[in-house]
Amino acid sequence: MKTQHKVHATAAALALLLTLNACGNAANGEPAPSSTELGLRDISEGVQPDPKAVSLLPKSYKDKGELTVAADLHYPPTVFLAEDNKTPIGLNPDITRLIGKKLGVNVKFVDTKFDTIIPGLDGGRYDFTVSTMAKTEDRLKVVDMIDYFKAGSSIGVNAGNPQKLTNETLCGKSIAVTQGSTGQLLRLPALNEMTCTSKGQPAINAVTLPNIQEALVQLSSKRIDGILYDTTALAWAQTQQPGSFQMLTPPLNVGGSGITAVALKKGSPLTPAIQAAIQSILETPEYKESLKTWGLEFGAITDAKLN
Repeated sequence: MKTQHKVHATAAALALLLTLNACGNAANGEPAPSSTELGLRDISEGVQPDPKAVSLLPKSYKDKGELTVAADLHYPPTVFLAEDNKTPIGLNPDITRLIGKKLGVNVKFVDTKFDTIIPGLDGGRYDFTVSTMAKTEDRLKVVDMIDYFKAGSSIGVNAGNPQKLTNETLCGKSIAVTQGSTGQLLRLPALNEMTCTSKGQPAINAVTLPNIQEALVQLSSKRIDGILYDTTALAWAQTQQPGSFQMLTPPLNVGGSGITAVALKKGSPLTPAIQAAIQSILETPEYKESLKTWGLEFGAITDAKLN
């Protein structure tokens, strides 16, 4: 029987934007917009193991029958929790479960803060992660990364854009980034250099916050001027909570290609098998179905490149 998940706020954590308490009241005291419910199924159900991927899986992992997967479960639509508050759903859990099916093993999700995932992989606490992680030189020193999706970043501002901001007029403004993200490490520094400091303008004031929920609350209360975050998540939240905030266009194309990758410990014996599994996934209707479910069709790729 196919598993069905009812999701009250498919934006989950992002549906908290402008919400200052657990009762669902928006910051302005008005009721939050009614939630959207989606019936979701496990798209990996019925998917058969891929012989090539299975042949590359080390015996010790076959014998164990389970892979441990680090995931920060609070970034819709790529990963968040169903209404039961324990079942991971979104693009990344879909990909994770498909990897498990292609390898013929189970997967165990471990909720992990994003900036602790790579140290956990390096320390052997987790086998791999599917967390919309962008490739950087520093990350590639300690992890193998295998492409599976193309994302990107955008700036979110308050609804109506009262300051009339653009991607080119953020100099001297306070822009939030999440701790350990590519936005903090690469994209905002690159944007700052390109549009501000190289032209003698005041630098963008980077405000590092622990998560997107805190950033959106601070944006609503006007303690910051904007947020630099994944286009996928901002677009999803903007759709689910119209009038709460808006994205500047076009998406930013600085500080990286936008390609995101599955990560494993550098030189992991799992890497060849995971790469083969992902390549198999990219050729399936389930991959396209997952992208369509979460409104991410634009991010489809065809090559599970090992970096």
